[in-house]
Amino acid sequence: MNSLKDLAEKVGLQVDWTDAAGDAKRVADDDLRRVLAAIGYPAGSEAEIAASLDQQRAEERDVRFVSVDIGEDVFLPLDGDPAGTVELTLEDGRNVPLKARREGDRLRVVTSGVDAPGYHALRLGGEEYRLALAPRRCFGVGDAAPGRRLWGAAVQVPALRGQHDTAFGDFGSLRDAAQAFGSAGADALAISPTHALFPSDPSRSSPYGPSSRLFLNILFADPGMIGAAPAPAPSAELIDWKQAVPAKLKALRAAFAGRDDGVKDQVAAYRSKSGRELENHCVFDALHAHFFLEDGACGWQDWPEAFHDRDADAVARFAAQNAEEVDFFAFAQWLAETSLDAAQQAARDAGMAVGLIADLAVGMDGGGSHAWSRPGELLSGLSVGAPPDLLGPEGQNWGLTAFSPQGLRRSNFSGFIDTLRAAFDHAGGIRIDHILGLRRLWLVPHGASSAEGAYLSYPVDDLLRVLAIESQRSQAIVIGEDLGTVPEDLRPRLDKRNVFGMDVLWFERDEDGSFVPPSEWRRSAVAMTGTHDLPTVAGWWRERDLDWASRLGRMPSAAQEESDREERAGDREQLWRGFTKSGAATGPCPEAAETAPVLDAAAAHVASSACELAIFPFEDILGLEEQPNIPGTTDEHPNWRRRMPGTTQALLDDESVHRRMCFIKKARE
Repeated sequence: MNSLKDLAEKVGLQVDWTDAAGDAKRVADDDLRRVLAAIGYPAGSEAEIAASLDQQRAEERDVRFVSVDIGEDVFLPLDGDPAGTVELTLEDGRNVPLKARREGDRLRVVTSGVDAPGYHALRLGGEEYRLALAPRRCFGVGDAAPGRRLWGAAVQVPALRGQHDTAFGDFGSLRDAAQAFGSAGADALAISPTHALFPSDPSRSSPYGPSSRLFLNILFADPGMIGAAPAPAPSAELIDWKQAVPAKLKALRAAFAGRDDGVKDQVAAYRSKSGRELENHCVFDALHAHFFLEDGACGWQDWPEAFHDRDADAVARFAAQNAEEVDFFAFAQWLAETSLDAAQQAARDAGMAVGLIADLAVGMDGGGSHAWSRPGELLSGLSVGAPPDLLGPEGQNWGLTAFSPQGLRRSNFSGFIDTLRAAFDHAGGIRIDHILGLRRLWLVPHGASSAEGAYLSYPVDDLLRVLAIESQRSQAIVIGEDLGTVPEDLRPRLDKRNVFGMDVLWFERDEDGSFVPPSEWRRSAVAMTGTHDLPTVAGWWRERDLDWASRLGRMPSAAQEESDREERAGDREQLWRGFTKSGAATGPCPEAAETAPVLDAAAAHVASSACELAIFPFEDILGLEEQPNIPGTTDEHPNWRRRMPGTTQALLDDESVHRRMCFIKKARE
């Protein structure tokens, strides 16, 4: 076997793969070498390859994490004869002796009598392993509401309007929305990611480029939770983040300055419980604020080298000299968590069976808090993206880093566990963005084109077992965004674990272009009219997405635009035909300008699906034409800046909106 190919495959790189069109592809040798070097396995010569192979074998021997389902036995590598007994120490401290027997070059440890899910210590002679003993499935919709077919809405938190006129929505606005939707009969409210961003840099507004997924965006904290004043702002259709962020920080600092002794005690207790990770994050935010305001430094790599290590003396001195600034960021995190908890409580109090569904971004900014404080867990020198395909001929580079498979194993998956717990902590469910990443990620070396990357495999079965443990512990459902080029073996794994996929109206089509009847959609998926990255129903019907494509220069010629609009006319006919077949509509196909009957039909059509849960973007419930985000754009389109035209309760009270939700509720009965 070719030694380079051998090394690549042993560390999990897919040398041969199949693209979205079904064509076989092979990663070029030079691209393999760049990716291998970035993940810590130099391969520039035969000598380097040999050393890297030795390194990989040593790392494999050193892995001390093993996962199995409850009722299954554990197999451990065996060097020589096993010494001593095998003992399992459960999380609660109980010791359980286990039987073991040799099978070839492995030791079979019988755990069939152990039914306690969790992370346990397995000792074999002088060796200790962390055993993740998993339930066979995640918590499901049927567990939350047996025998019912649920529905909910999806909202972008900054887009919401609450009781006070502010520049963007926060967790107080979300609390109002949860109350309103719960009172209207919804059982779930999916939200955009609320991960920690870079609060001192107003330009970093995308919720999918977080500094850390372990903490929250403090800009969403609600000062009203402690009786403080909000950040007032004139009403506007679009958020001006450059103006809005400083104003919100000013309001939060005023709340911090005016906090009473009771709040101080609560924050102190929160900091004590959260420990070193919270302190690291708050110090990072203080450092980022300092260096960003001083010289525009974007991430920790741009800081003076003395501050690159979280444990450095310079960092400790800075934290001591700027203790009040660190205290402010800790207070803001506490207020954000308290505010989000209140929103979830409002959802449950309003009768929601699930409540909030948090969104877990696929990765994080390599210059952010997580990468600075826990660098050994993440990839370095690589960005997550996608290979060239029909939708993106040049490929995609999302500018994010992600967990390293080796780092996961070295740390006993602690980063992944902590990330899941942070997401589950304030919600009744999570949506995992690009869940394909649990199986493999397309990685692009820094400075290379998106086409010069490679797929890196991940320990998917270990990750799914951890997911099942955390889902059941939190009694929260799991949705995975399984859109795009899905590996053949992934969906069966997700189904087995009760991880819901996503059946989106626009993609449920047969080879001849006709729309698949909703009765044939997957029961183990969430039915949706769309997502934040796709045209709204009204926008698609009126060709607003084609208007934007033309404006953005994505139409290569006038002839192409004319062809696309002619194709859309045919697609409208196809969609309406699908609506009439499902019983969601009657009569002739409406004209492009007639969206009201289409919106009603789309709601009823999707709601009638076989899926256990249906989620409707707020934009589709209201009939708005503009979508929150257009992928591949930054300033060319107002991504993550659009506001709702009124408060949630006022909008739901509108006659046409009320009628549409009645269609949804009737179809879900």
